Amino acid sequence: MLKQRVITAVLLLLVLIAATTQLSSFYFSIFTSAIILLAAREWAGLVGLGAGSAKLSYLSSIGAMLVGCFLLLGIAPEAQSIDMLRASLILLLGLLFWLLSLIFLIGYPANSSLWNNDSKIALMGVLVLIPTFVGIVSLKYLMPSGYLVLALVILVAAVDIGAYFVGVNFGSRKLAAALSPKKSWEGVWGGMFVCLLVASGFIWLMHRYLLALSLLEIIVLLVLAVGLTFFSIVGDLIESMLKRNRGIKDSGTLLPGHGGILDRVDGLLAATPLFVLVMMFVVGGRT
Repeated sequence: MLKQRVITAVLLLLVLIAATTQLSSFYFSIFTSAIILLAAREWAGLVGLGAGSAKLSYLSSIGAMLVGCFLLLGIAPEAQSIDMLRASLILLLGLLFWLLSLIFLIGYPANSSLWNNDSKIALMGVLVLIPTFVGIVSLKYLMPSGYLVLALVILVAAVDIGAYFVGVNFGSRKLAAALSPKKSWEGVWGGMFVCLLVASGFIWLMHRYLLALSLLEIIVLLVLAVGLTFFSIVGDLIESMLKRNRGIKDSGTLLPGHGGILDRVDGLLAATPLFVLVMMFVVGGRT
């Protein structure tokens, strides 16, 4: 299993780097929309939709929304930029959802009636997946080199790695025993520390080679690392909540040794809106 996980992780990393750095912004948007549709297929399983027409209808709806995003934001082969104002409004909607999702976690499982029906979980998928698509694509248009996309992925991975190793070795105080018994507060602090460490390296590189950052911008980016830790963990817990509700261990089987796409990107889904909104403030208009 470990060998399988490592091979899959390396292949995913290579595909991500190639797609992010080599594809044009338009074709990267198409690539991202394909990943979102695969994630939507797994989300349909969290809703409880089988392999029939209901699942197809849900995927068709997500697909239609993705097409709408292309039109709304002006994503086209010849476009060098997109409508960042419209993108920011969609991202703010996504950020609002993730903040409100805290209510689900804090009151779990007593308040399950607030969210536990097929229609609400299906709507949650829209509020998670569409802002993620808009956010990832916005990062690519903000910096066509793809560095911002890779930075987001690496920072979220840093949270996961730090939380795992610190939690395994030092974890004692349970973070959310009813949802994910293995997660601990010590793991949270470990994830935050590693994320801050990696973010400090990114900030130095950005300031030295890409953009001259003011002191305020440097502080904002360091605070962003703390926010990414928070939202990454919230995203992980929300997916755990929905999987527990459906009685499944993994969201899918697409990635050998890892489960499904949602199992790998749950933290990324929640972290994207905040990260992109801050990058619009720091980078927008300067690249």
